[in-house]
Parts: sequence; C-alpha cells; structure tokens
Amino acid sequence: MVDTDRITGAAKEFGGKVQGAVGDLTGSRRDSVEGRARAAAGQAETVYGQAKDAARDAAEHVADTARDIGGKIRDTVGGLVGSDDVEHRARRAQGAAEEHFDRARRAVRRAADDAADDAGDDASDYAGDAYARGGHDLRRATREVSHQVAEFPLASLLIAGAVGFGLGLLVSATRD
Repeated sequence: MVDTDRITGAAKEFGGKVQGAVGDLTGSRRDSVEGRARAAAGQAETVYGQAKDAARDAAEHVADTARDIGGKIRDTVGGLVGSDDVEHRARRAQGAAEEHFDRARRAVRRAADDAADDAGDDASDYAGDAYARGGHDLRRATREVSHQVAEFPLASLLIAGAVGFGLGLLVSATRD
C-alpha cells in the first residue's frame, strides 16, 4: 500500500515545478522561488513517504519471517515432545519472535524518521538559499531600475505614462 505522503508529496513537487517554470517564463522571481521551495518541500514529503513505506514493508517482512519460524519450531518440537510441552515452548518462541519483531519495527521506524528529518532539513536549507538569492536579485533589479530612471527621467516618465494608459484601456475594456 502506498503511503499518502508519497502521493501528496509528488503532487506538491509537480505543482512547485509548474509554478517555478511559470515564474521563470514570466520573469516573476517570487513565483520562481516559491515554486522551487514548494517543489523541494514536496520532494521531502515524497522521500518521507518512501521511508515510511520501506519501514512498513520491512516490519511486515520481519513479522512474516517470525510467524514462519514459529510455525516451523512448533511443528518440529511437536514431533519430539508431548503436546502440552510443545504448546508452552511454542508460546515462548512466539513471544520471543514478537519481541524481536517489535525491536526491529522500532529500529526501522527510527531509521525512517532520521532519513525524513535529514530530507526535511535539506529542503529547508534549499528553500532558504533560494529565498535569499531571490531577495538579492530583487534588490539588484531595483537598484538597476532606479539608476535608469535617474539617468533618463523623461523617457522613464513617458514609459510610465504609456504603461498607465495601456492598463487603463485594459481595465475599461473588461468592464464593457
């Protein structure tokens, strides 16, 4: 059975990649960075789901093996000793097998949690770096635009007026 974290993680990763690509195409640094962060978070959730699936599969395998061993011991000892003694020994063997199974399950879960924590930390570091780079690029672009406006004030005023006029036309066209 597939863990739901794998499904939701894959969906988030896909959505983040789409948002990042749209941000790249439109030149929107914010969408690009948010998309990359969302994709990284989705990838981390997918890895966490995979780790949970692996832990569940390993635990089931250990349980099946313990049951098989318990049945073989019961069958073998049953042929050698009386039924009361066999039942007692089989219960002890089953208890020991369940104890080993529980220990193995806890160990696998700890390993899966550690792997998921590492993946989450990596995704968080990636998102933080992407956010910092996006902020740096935004400040640099703002300085460049300010420099161009200071150097060519009349041209900047004409461009701003033309953009405003165009937006006014779009707004009035959508009302009709």
